[in-house]
Amino acid sequence: MSIRYPAPLRPGDRIGVTSPSSGVRKEMRARLDVAVRDVEARGYEVVVGDCMDGDGHVSAPVADRAAELMAMLTDPGIRAVVPPWGGETAIDLLPHLDWDRLREAEPTWLVGFSDMSTVMTPLTLLTGTATVHGNNLMDTPYRAPEGLLSWLDIVGAPQGHRFTQVPPNRHRAAGWDDYVAHPEVREFTLDTPGGWTRLDGDGDVEAEGRLIGGCIETLCNLTGTPYLDTSGFARASAPEGLLVYVEACGEDAFAICRYLHGMRMAGFFDEANAVLVGRTPAPGRDSLSQHEAVLEALAPLNVPIIADVECGHVVPYMPIVNGARGRVVHTAARSELTQSLD
Repeated sequence: MSIRYPAPLRPGDRIGVTSPSSGVRKEMRARLDVAVRDVEARGYEVVVGDCMDGDGHVSAPVADRAAELMAMLTDPGIRAVVPPWGGETAIDLLPHLDWDRLREAEPTWLVGFSDMSTVMTPLTLLTGTATVHGNNLMDTPYRAPEGLLSWLDIVGAPQGHRFTQVPPNRHRAAGWDDYVAHPEVREFTLDTPGGWTRLDGDGDVEAEGRLIGGCIETLCNLTGTPYLDTSGFARASAPEGLLVYVEACGEDAFAICRYLHGMRMAGFFDEANAVLVGRTPAPGRDSLSQHEAVLEALAPLNVPIIADVECGHVVPYMPIVNGARGRVVHTAARSELTQSLD
């Protein structure tokens, strides 16, 4: 199975907005409007779906959310789909999606992170369609710091395009911007220095493989199901092995350690040539930090483990294309992730 890259977006193309998980509360709609206008300013037409209600933890009944997502992903007139943000229970969508139809349809970019990993990672594993982890629509107005890209840069790139991102070595220590009070905020607060950290030892790292991964708290619930067969994906599409990335949203170190142990025992990391771990706002415990939790669970892999990568719930964001060829380099002098859309 070769990786299916959607056609690059061009001015005039349509981008669908739907909420497969959580919708947008009324007091947040001003930020949604700002994000839509910014996408339109790039020359795209934005189509906002019906599944957007933010009064509950999901935007609509599961059948409606699945139908709207399917409609957007299989509509040849819609070239990309992006949610406002993640949520909690997108897992309920998976049995309601027509995976055979998604394999047969012309591929469409699906963008997002957090709970969207629950849908995007299986979409890449089961259909070979590349997906973009790293931004949601509500994040789109932020200006990417030097060294990083926006999802809009990636969905406009042609197949075969090769790009390198490097950490800005600054991140936000804590908290989030108040979209109600400041819906037009466009500058990240990057108030703390810090680069990537090798957890498993010293020395330089250089590793390659197909990129796949996502949010630990959502993907761990798919282990042992047909939706998270990374080994089968590697056999079909990545005989060279995988670069696996994972990131913790908010669970404490004990929970993350358990989840990663389970994912490892279920084979999620079997084909990994290296593991990238996102910087996290999640708390440690007195006897176990988040770094220690990762190392305790994943050290038996005997592959390089690089933490504090900009692929998680701490700003800024480094978009990663599930299915792309990746090459990671981490030395005392430089850290970088190169991705090739081939």
